[in-house]
Amino acid sequence: MVPSVAALLVSHDGRRWLPTVIDGIRAQRAPLSTVVAVDTGSKDDSADLLQTAFGDVLRAPGSTSFPAAVELGLERLRDRGEAPEWIWILHDDANPDPGALAALLAAAAADPDVDILGPKLREWPSLKRLLELGITISGTGRRETGLERGEYDQGQHDEVRRVLAVNTAGMLVRRTVLEALGGFDPQLPIFGNDIDFGWRAAAAGHATSVVPDAVVFHAEAAHRGARRTSLTGRHTHYQERRAALYTLLANAPGRKLPWLVVRLAFGTLLRMLGFLVVRSVGEALDELAALLSLYTHPGQVRAARQARREQPRADLDRAGPLLSPWWVPYRHGLDFVGDLVAAATNQAQDVAERRRAAAAERAPASYAPRPSSDDEDTLGADTGILARFLTNPVALLLTLVVVAALVAARTAYGSIAGGDLSPVPAGAGDWWRLQVETWHPLGTGTAVPAPAYVLPMALLATLLGGSTSAAVSVVFVAAVPISLWGAWRFLRVVGRLVVFTGASRWVLLWGATTWSLVPVVCGAWGGGRLGLVVVSAILPWLAHAALGFADPAADRRWRAAWRVGLLLALAAAFAPVLWVLAAVLGLVVVAAAALVVRGAIRDRSVWGPPAAAIGLVPLLLSPWWIPAIQRSAAEGLLLDTGRLPTPTTDTIDLMSGRLDGLGAPVWLGLVLAVLALLALLPRATRIPVLVCWVVALVTSVLAAVLGALSFDLAAVTVDAGLGVLVVVLQGTLVVAAAIGAVGLGAEQVPWRRVVAGVLLVVAAAVPIGGFAWWLGSEPEISDGIDTDIPVYMVQSSEEGPEHGILVIRGTVEDGLTYTIRRGDGVTLGEDEIINHTLEDTDFSADVRALVSRPTTELVDALGASGIEYVVLPSPADGDVAAVLDATTGLVQASAEERTTRAWQVDRPLDAAALEGPASWLRILLLVVQGVGVVVVAVLCLPTTNPRRSAP
Repeated sequence: MVPSVAALLVSHDGRRWLPTVIDGIRAQRAPLSTVVAVDTGSKDDSADLLQTAFGDVLRAPGSTSFPAAVELGLERLRDRGEAPEWIWILHDDANPDPGALAALLAAAAADPDVDILGPKLREWPSLKRLLELGITISGTGRRETGLERGEYDQGQHDEVRRVLAVNTAGMLVRRTVLEALGGFDPQLPIFGNDIDFGWRAAAAGHATSVVPDAVVFHAEAAHRGARRTSLTGRHTHYQERRAALYTLLANAPGRKLPWLVVRLAFGTLLRMLGFLVVRSVGEALDELAALLSLYTHPGQVRAARQARREQPRADLDRAGPLLSPWWVPYRHGLDFVGDLVAAATNQAQDVAERRRAAAAERAPASYAPRPSSDDEDTLGADTGILARFLTNPVALLLTLVVVAALVAARTAYGSIAGGDLSPVPAGAGDWWRLQVETWHPLGTGTAVPAPAYVLPMALLATLLGGSTSAAVSVVFVAAVPISLWGAWRFLRVVGRLVVFTGASRWVLLWGATTWSLVPVVCGAWGGGRLGLVVVSAILPWLAHAALGFADPAADRRWRAAWRVGLLLALAAAFAPVLWVLAAVLGLVVVAAAALVVRGAIRDRSVWGPPAAAIGLVPLLLSPWWIPAIQRSAAEGLLLDTGRLPTPTTDTIDLMSGRLDGLGAPVWLGLVLAVLALLALLPRATRIPVLVCWVVALVTSVLAAVLGALSFDLAAVTVDAGLGVLVVVLQGTLVVAAAIGAVGLGAEQVPWRRVVAGVLLVVAAAVPIGGFAWWLGSEPEISDGIDTDIPVYMVQSSEEGPEHGILVIRGTVEDGLTYTIRRGDGVTLGEDEIINHTLEDTDFSADVRALVSRPTTELVDALGASGIEYVVLPSPADGDVAAVLDATTGLVQASAEERTTRAWQVDRPLDAAALEGPASWLRILLLVVQGVGVVVVAVLCLPTTNPRRSAP
């Protein structure tokens, strides 16, 4: 007996496909009992085509979802009094092969236990490319077909098999099963209803099979964006992702739901990052919106789960074997990384070539610029000809500036420490150990991660033969020349952008020299503020890379994003507040671009590059940021690096570019601010100067906000780090003044020469005064850091971390404090870890008891904690010394000063006292950081393919 089959065709604006689909339905070799056509508000003549073909069409409004359309078709069958055994569901963009229905019915007759059957889907119009042979879903919500990308049909999958679900395009389902399961979920209006229905059917004990002999050609109009409706909207990816998340949360077993909620949230962040890396910002935002849509409305998921529990014979575990294997998402991740690395090796040439070509096109015929290289800049005339060099005053003065900087930095030759700069460790291996350790034997032991700047310092020290002192010395000696070079390059490009003829070399000399002296005159150099010195050297190069965001070519704007992101991550490793400022400036710039250029915000290549550059920083610095937040050390993200307490900054310091009154005389900074203000007068360059003042205003506002914050650390209360904002503000004022000088040179007014002469004298006083002060100053980094611990105890502590020294300072009347010295003392990098480690309250209680009412158990605890000596540095409190003298287990030890008292702990020292657990999260983050740095560095490089280098 031939089973009765009713075809249910759903259509919406399907005019381009319907004629072929109608012919395909009529050509079926297996007979159809009836055809029910449902049109959901088509604006074309789809409904008329269906009316002509089948005589009866249900016309529904455009807001009708696919589940509702199917239910309308079933109601029409009931109204007619028809009860077919099977329902064959078709889309208006799904053309069935003439033998499709016959093959489905034959498979159903061969296996009576099967209630749902689906065809092999091939791509329409290519006809040979496979789309689906049954579907399932992974634990991250990815729709899995088991097919390779672009796989062609060669009969390699032609076997009937059980699957979780089949596509609704061509699905053959028993009518009684469809009605018993309540049809398709109305919460899935267009996407994902096939997987959800198959999952619910499997949970209810119904079987689903795919029949490869049945072929349906599917155009996937909604998925590919060929057709948009009120249900899909403009964000198809959002609808698909929301459907996938809803399907997982609604159908997963209850015991897996908590883990699934966490996994999907974390997986969404990873997917967002992946979309950002491949420049798909819209999809990244859709991912987040889909997650928030469900997580902020949990009632929808609860109602869905309740409805599924009420279905007859429901058992969600039945679908488990049909779900995607657990390892599939990780395989997709590896595939993505492979694609990313492949793309990284095929980048185009440097953005500077495009900028010069554009400049040449705008140049008048009479203008013939000197050939130059944006990557190998010549600062004076041709240095290959000695005579021209000696007769070029700018080149001579520039050389003099470099020589003067090297002479003024004479203090930094050799090992330096003092001020805010801690001593360096013995070798580069100590920094590498600090970088990869997940538990540090410092104090009483801590899992606070090493600061982010340890990695670049370790790399530099390794390149210098493992000498840490040489690495720090190179940073302090080379900071001014590197900043000078970068500022010259940046100001030269800016000059060409604001005035076609560019800035004069005298303006470039003044601007570059003044900018390079910013870390010196603000007091960061002499005070040992390593982070601010490094940022000052990187900042002009970072600004130069950021100019690429204005390139007319989208791909070059994206390459600028990788360069900016890498440089910003390096700078933020030494001064985390810089990332906060960059994020705020990025928002301001994108908002301004949206206001000035209508529609710019809709172009992801406009706002995407700066967003990607800013988003790269947390990824590249994740081994520090994430564990720091995890270990309650998040305040480190808003503090300056270096020994505590850091210098405070008030309004006058911010305006004059000084750190807590340190550095050169205040009037030098105020003169620079006045010059930047006067730069607003020339009309030719007023707009770029205003841009500089906007940056200065944003920086000042952020400084005011952060200035209201303070953080209570274990040993001291400190203010938020404003040092990097001082540096940025001074650099911005230098750029504004230099641009103003360019504009003044372009002004054709009678008084221009007089004003220029006066301003030249005033402006020259800034770098000259800065150099004069630097040459005559006594920097704190030459003072070193005195230790009041006896030498033999220091030597003993270097034998291992268990030979610790408990140093107690102060008096009973004024209060006592303690520190624990291990190894060679607190070195650069370790000071950050100790500063941000929470107080060990148990050990503090033991120390309080030790100086008041000591017991033998407390002495035993000292040995178990790896404490070999107890020291009261000069002047020692007599009351505390008397208590320790009478303590059993503490043996008096000699001290180098009469007023310094010391005791040796007469107990076994526990070598394992400072061992702690390993953090696999940090190890994973270190791997991610290493891969990320390599990938981004490759993305920054220009291509070596000459065919890609052509303009």
